Amino acid sequence: MYFKQIIITKGITEVTPAPFFGNFWDCFLLKKSSADFVKDLYKESKGLPYLGFYVFDKPFILIRDPELVKHVLVKDFNVFSDRYASPNVHDRLGYANLFMMKNPGWKVLRSKLTPIFTSGKLKKIFELMTEVGVDLDQHLETLQLEGKGKNMDVKEMCAKFTTDLIATTAFGIRTNSLSNPDAEFRKYGKKVFEYNISRGFEFLSIFFIPGIVKYTGAKFFGKEVSTFLRSVFWQDLGGFKFDGDDLVAQAAVFFTGGFETSSTIMSFALYELALQPDIQKKLRQEILEALEKNNGRATYDMALNLPYLDMVVYETLRMYPPLGFLDRIAGQDYKIPNHDLTIEKGTPVMISMTGMHYDPEYFPNPEKFDPERFTEENKKSRPAYVFFPFGEGPHVCIGLRLGLLQSKLGLIHLLKKHEFSPSEQTSIPMRIDPKGLTTTAVGGIQLNVRKLISEAA
Repeated sequence: MYFKQIIITKGITEVTPAPFFGNFWDCFLLKKSSADFVKDLYKESKGLPYLGFYVFDKPFILIRDPELVKHVLVKDFNVFSDRYASPNVHDRLGYANLFMMKNPGWKVLRSKLTPIFTSGKLKKIFELMTEVGVDLDQHLETLQLEGKGKNMDVKEMCAKFTTDLIATTAFGIRTNSLSNPDAEFRKYGKKVFEYNISRGFEFLSIFFIPGIVKYTGAKFFGKEVSTFLRSVFWQDLGGFKFDGDDLVAQAAVFFTGGFETSSTIMSFALYELALQPDIQKKLRQEILEALEKNNGRATYDMALNLPYLDMVVYETLRMYPPLGFLDRIAGQDYKIPNHDLTIEKGTPVMISMTGMHYDPEYFPNPEKFDPERFTEENKKSRPAYVFFPFGEGPHVCIGLRLGLLQSKLGLIHLLKKHEFSPSEQTSIPMRIDPKGLTTTAVGGIQLNVRKLISEAA
């Protein structure tokens, strides 16, 4: 494995590149996910503050020291304000959305959209979210899960729930994905993250080889989904014009990011809770006690103030961050503080979330699911900038609080009356799809779901 071959050139330690492909061969063949590719580079460069590597003949730099991560994401954001990833400029839905947009447009758009996610707005939105929570309760009742229960793909169930949530709260559309297996929002939402070979290469080119997207025709949302999103959002918006596709682009990224991130958190949390029933029981007890104090209703304040639920969600995000790496590009030559190296303008910069989240220096026994890592005491004892599942700095995910709120509400409704355990179809250990840009389980997440005889069970 050529990761073991380290050389020093131009003042930087780098991985010896193979001819033509650089260090990108396994990732290019879709044998290794993008997140695992960057994570392996992180592991191989233990003890170094940064590492050079190549995607084809393009030199990249991996930043792995927490203090340098802070500089790139926060202190020197003016230098690293843009992502390296870039769809084709003619793919307006992919290029002009807040996630992908470049400066100075990004800064203007971010300031206009930030007020949507204030705590006051989220509190009002939560009232709509509780209606979808009731829909989930009713859906579970129809499945007849008494007795031994049934095997289910909980990722699909969670994705239907979060699809209904984001459609209701963001667009005022009742999609009814939970009750309607043919709901169009779920059908096309699934296609965005359908990691076949074609979609795998589209995302790979956008994030690592953006120079070729104008020739390949790669689209961030995919051609079929882009057509659907345009038709449904223009129809729903009644012809209101922001600026053509630039409006639809924001709606599209809120929709796709809104349902996928939250359903990823929920389903991986259920998987780990199924493997550790004692943790599941402890969390359920916290939920039931809180519901009893609130007359059986989940409220905004309750969802935000369940400490063990918070710990379970953050430990899930540590082990399964929805996107396992961050990418930036140097907007000008940059002298790395306290090091004899200058990052040249135009150099892509990578930061490995999963690498840092699984580093035993910061998280001992990192393969173990342990919510106790996120007690207040343990959080204070860790260095800053080693845990950042939603990014950090000005580019931190704008929907962070909404995503967490959706995930917590879903887990409250699922766990209050139902028990989750491994089934014959459960993949142990978990297998992550190597073709995926986001953290996605191969074959979904199969678990046995059983209705409890009493809520106190």
